[in-house]
Amino acid sequence: MIVTFTPNPSLDKTLELDAPLRPGAVQRAISHTTDPGGKGVNISRALTAAGTPSLAVLPGDTGDPVLLALQELGVSARALPLGAPLRTNTAITDPQGITTKINEPGPTFDAALTSSLLELLLQASEGASWVALAGSLPPGVPVDFYAQAITALRRTFGEQAPKIALDTSGEPMAAALPAGPDLIKPNAEELLELDAAFTGSISTDPDTAQRLADALETDPARAVQLATELQHHGARAALVTLGAHGAVLIPHLETAPSVDAPTALRAWGPAIVPRSTVGAGDASLAGFIAAAQSGASETDSLKHAMAMGRAAAELPGSIMPTPQDLSTEEISTEHLILNPRMTTTVNVETS
Repeated sequence: MIVTFTPNPSLDKTLELDAPLRPGAVQRAISHTTDPGGKGVNISRALTAAGTPSLAVLPGDTGDPVLLALQELGVSARALPLGAPLRTNTAITDPQGITTKINEPGPTFDAALTSSLLELLLQASEGASWVALAGSLPPGVPVDFYAQAITALRRTFGEQAPKIALDTSGEPMAAALPAGPDLIKPNAEELLELDAAFTGSISTDPDTAQRLADALETDPARAVQLATELQHHGARAALVTLGAHGAVLIPHLETAPSVDAPTALRAWGPAIVPRSTVGAGDASLAGFIAAAQSGASETDSLKHAMAMGRAAAELPGSIMPTPQDLSTEEISTEHLILNPRMTTTVNVETS
């Protein structure tokens, strides 16, 4: 069983335009979708659509639209009643595949609710093979909450503790790394944020940050280098998604097989026409965890992650792909050698 944990779930509304978004103008949507969302919720939806057992843990009242939508989709869930509605997030997509997101903050938590949410996670995680901690933290929840959750899971279950994947960003991600998540899944922008947090780099304006992220997506060797450096701060393995340019998988070097030169993996595929990127990264993480749980190799797990993410991007809104939508045959991989100084060199194997 794979458990997902979404402390700040949402109802995700996606509006599809037939032309680029024009700020200040009146435009009409050609279609719209409404789905239960939040990173962990999306991971559970992707797993359920793929036929992999999953349990979504989240806050929310029984009659909240997010919980009702999960029930309609057949996604198993355990929820902590809040007595307040969950947030609504809005995404706007255009024919070029560009997505603009507007996210609400979510309901405010006090110390008692925060403690109850963590206790619910611990109860739900007994016997789980993986727990995916995912998404932003709602107002009132301390920035180190994910670190607390990782520590509590391992303290509670000891040698039977599930593997822990972490997919968040900013301060919550930086604060959680010292707790040692088994797998982190940043995208290019989030990876640069993490690097800045630990190196003390000066923050850049949003436009510059986006240009740097776009450049990193085309430089998998640099992404591998940055992700490898994060192992000095507590991260173990990393799955870094690079948008249209694929993904890289960096193993935990302390537990990697003893070889002359450890390697990272890169995967990519032919160009696609994205319809909506909402939830595509979540689908990638779901694909990787599901394959890893089944005993697949790192290469096959990465290929499955790529297939899930690409298929999700070709669907409207945050609809998740089914097995019929997936193809790993078109996914190529290569190994990138890591030298002892944690930098990458030339590829050595392609498939």
